[in-house]
Amino acid sequence: MKIGEIAKHSSVPVETIRYYEKIGLLPAPDRDTSGYRAYRNAHLDRLLFIKRCRNLDMTQEEIRELIRLSEHPEADCHEVNALLAHHLNHVRDRLRELQTLEKTLQQLQQACSEAGTVEECGILGGLSAELEDLPDTTSGHESHVPGTHRPGKT
Repeated sequence: MKIGEIAKHSSVPVETIRYYEKIGLLPAPDRDTSGYRAYRNAHLDRLLFIKRCRNLDMTQEEIRELIRLSEHPEADCHEVNALLAHHLNHVRDRLRELQTLEKTLQQLQQACSEAGTVEECGILGGLSAELEDLPDTTSGHESHVPGTHRPGKT
């Protein structure tokens, strides 16, 4: 298969395929007599594996490690399970961060629920606040978004 064909079969852009080759996630294919890359089904299988891992938001290093582990099919799978557990914890942390983000955005949006001028806009006031005044998203504590109330409101 040429690069355009494998791109079509995998729905992965040609540039991404070249990039995966460059960083070593996808082995370099042989070249045919005219110098074109000649991909085999094994390349397609690896490319689809990488694509599935990326769809699960895995990093290149996590994918690289899974590929390394897959090259030893007789080995105990505890390392694969540990890698997935670590990734799952990362996803859970990110979900908590996104929930905090959602609450902050909701608070900002509520600050502009009444008609007014842009100058009075609580959203812009909240977004213009100094960084040290913004909620600490790493503390895990709920915080009030500063500058979201119009004068006279609490």
